[in-house]
Amino acid sequence: MNKIALITGGSRGIGAATAQLLAERGYDLCISFREREAEAHKVIAACGEFGVRAIAVQADIADETDVVRLFGEIDRQLGPLTALVNNAGMLLQQTRVEALTAERINRILQTNVTGTLLCCREAVRRMSTTRGGAGGAVVNVSSGASRSGSPNEYVDYAASKGAVDSLTIGLSKEVAAEGIRVNAVRPGLIHTDMHADGGEPGRVERLAPRIPLGRGGQDTEVAAAVAWLLSDEASFSTGTFIDVTGGL
Repeated sequence: MNKIALITGGSRGIGAATAQLLAERGYDLCISFREREAEAHKVIAACGEFGVRAIAVQADIADETDVVRLFGEIDRQLGPLTALVNNAGMLLQQTRVEALTAERINRILQTNVTGTLLCCREAVRRMSTTRGGAGGAVVNVSSGASRSGSPNEYVDYAASKGAVDSLTIGLSKEVAAEGIRVNAVRPGLIHTDMHADGGEPGRVERLAPRIPLGRGGQDTEVAAAVAWLLSDEASFSTGTFIDVTGGL
């Protein structure tokens, strides 16, 4: 059976690196993107060089209609999904809890929690052996912030990733007997464009002295952990977390 993967938020950073690594390993794949269409198609072109089928679909995972349409496109263009990487996520300008608004909190939760849950729902409906599926694997991209709490910067983002951790544990137990493994990777300070979204492009460099390994991580290092959890080498791992944090 062909290995078919969906990587949400695959137009840049960890998502793009994961897409290219999975393509190299023979996965047909779909990446979703919300706004960066040109970047998404560059990733797809790079994946296609490995001789696999690769598509990009515009979708906002915070929108249930978009999520349903996204999975429908995979069904139509690629076939039965066997792997899901819940990578899409967002953070906003660094701030303290005392300055948060309900609008900001809900915006983050709708993408990082609701969107991730909706994607898991659609994947389970396709993968579960009780529904006629052949099984599969889900990897949720959480964050080291779920353990640190990210005080003075991103407590709302950290809280959303704490929810992703709980989702990983609960869903892994719920579908273990249905041929589906559910695990998570928790990146730490990784060199990606996401830090610019929070208003500090140089954040990794500022905080690198706190990291036991003395440097920020690379998106390819996180992608390698994701790929392992999806692989048959991790066949006895579910409800498991890999921290890619340099020891922080």
